[in-house]
Amino acid sequence: MAKKLPKVDVVIVGVGWGGGIIASELTKQGLNVVGLERGKERKTEDYYMVHDELRYALRYEMMQDLSKETITFRSNPKIRALPMRSYGSFLLGTGLGGSGVHWNGQTFRFLPYDFEIRSKTIERYGEKKIPDGMTIQDWGITYDELEPYFDKFEQMAGIAGEENPLAGKRSKPYPNPPMKSTPSMKMFAEAAKKKNWHPYMMPSANLSQAYTNPDGVSRAACQYCGYCERFGCEYGAKADPVVTVIPVALKTGKFEIRSHSHVRRILHNGKKATGVLYTDVTTGEEIEQPADIVVLTSYVFNNARLLLLSKLGRPYDPATGKGVIGKNYAYQVMRGGATGFFEDKEFNYYAGALGMVLDDFNGDNFDHKDLNFLHGASISHAMTGQRPIANNPVPQGTPSWGKDFKTASLKYMNRTINVGAQGASMPFRHHFLDLDPTYKDVFGDPLIRITFDFEEQDRQLAAFMAEKCGELLKEMGASKVEVNGKLGPYDITPYQSTHNTGGVIMGASPETSAVNNYLQMWDAENVFVVGASSFAHNSGYNPTGTMGALSYRCAEGILKYHKSGGGMVV
Repeated sequence: MAKKLPKVDVVIVGVGWGGGIIASELTKQGLNVVGLERGKERKTEDYYMVHDELRYALRYEMMQDLSKETITFRSNPKIRALPMRSYGSFLLGTGLGGSGVHWNGQTFRFLPYDFEIRSKTIERYGEKKIPDGMTIQDWGITYDELEPYFDKFEQMAGIAGEENPLAGKRSKPYPNPPMKSTPSMKMFAEAAKKKNWHPYMMPSANLSQAYTNPDGVSRAACQYCGYCERFGCEYGAKADPVVTVIPVALKTGKFEIRSHSHVRRILHNGKKATGVLYTDVTTGEEIEQPADIVVLTSYVFNNARLLLLSKLGRPYDPATGKGVIGKNYAYQVMRGGATGFFEDKEFNYYAGALGMVLDDFNGDNFDHKDLNFLHGASISHAMTGQRPIANNPVPQGTPSWGKDFKTASLKYMNRTINVGAQGASMPFRHHFLDLDPTYKDVFGDPLIRITFDFEEQDRQLAAFMAEKCGELLKEMGASKVEVNGKLGPYDITPYQSTHNTGGVIMGASPETSAVNNYLQMWDAENVFVVGASSFAHNSGYNPTGTMGALSYRCAEGILKYHKSGGGMVV
């Protein structure tokens, strides 16, 4: 028998960016909130002088233990899925702050096109432009409606950046000026301008100067150490939930964090949730936490999995296209870049969100009439820190070991520039999430199963973008340019991107979406589901900025729901 605790106003499942924002906004308005985090506590002091690439980047100190819980994967429904036993394609964070602690800090807004992608595609090209099986849909919200929440997230996080000439209109400038521009970034910008493209400084959650945000949280400026992605920031210069929103919630006295708390079910009566059931992993005790409102703020896979395990919402059926939980899983197309080798120049590599980017081939900023793909990619030169174990750039044809490899590795370590394309991922009817019928976690619950592969859409996009990246590097004066535009079947073993999206998507209708534009479930009015799981497709950007904006809007919706005493807020 589970131990039953006193009821609270709100229980949050997962205390990362989404959970931290929700907790901050609700507790400031007097609600009593409990945050359940399955990982451990975290604080900035954990990372003092710990620039350990082996421990964090290669042994995954901050990631989920795959021996206890993982995902299974298959490329199509005709084959058996197998578990991911070691990290590869993406990284699953755990612990207080979640993936918001080990991210790079690249903070974009999705384009206006993204939120109305189906309508705008049909308006410009006609419905025949959308391939059979592609399930793009409008998100039930416009960029203009979401813009104030983008601004709120950026002001809280202290984003450093400059105007993107091809993006949606802004109500305010970024709260901080852009980060420093390096020689290679200036080369990128000059070359892009010669081609009449529109480069701009990458928007960064790594502070360009000391900053105090609207909540009164003060943080120091970035030191350009290069230990951002897969690492916690010892200075607090990189915005993460532990140094921004979580302290604000705790200061109210209305927020309680329970770490090592693994939520296994949402308790409900078929129409509304009554609370959650979780296991205290330190004691093995089962605990029931009743609540008036339940908010899922965990990672994409965990949000969808918990709903499916709890039998809440209608599971997606790819055979009929009916149902919504698990629908429109999407990833990111990271092939489509190029590498330039320079004989006469050397470069340094600094920090996670330091870079130059352009959007001339992102979204629908260019004519797709004669192209066999939709959407596009941001093209960037991002200086994420060339740490020595993971980076050995050598030209093609170099032996992979021995004296010649060592000579080339030393020569080109600081003589290469990568220009990459971060491509959008369109959803297809046969890409989805469901519960694996064979494999279970340490508690005996089914794992989440991914069914996904790259499509011809993705191959065409990657080849097109690689050509543009190669053109840019040649304009930059590279002695040798290697273009990487060939995209084979999706392979889950090499790292690509931790930008998984979909599964609990938002929209204007309960027939085609799981949540409305306040991220409130159509099928359970007191359940809100926050995260990139709500994205109906993935754009040519990092998802965090858009997820943060939707989190602030969701918090507003929860407050409306609480104040009104129930009902749909849309």
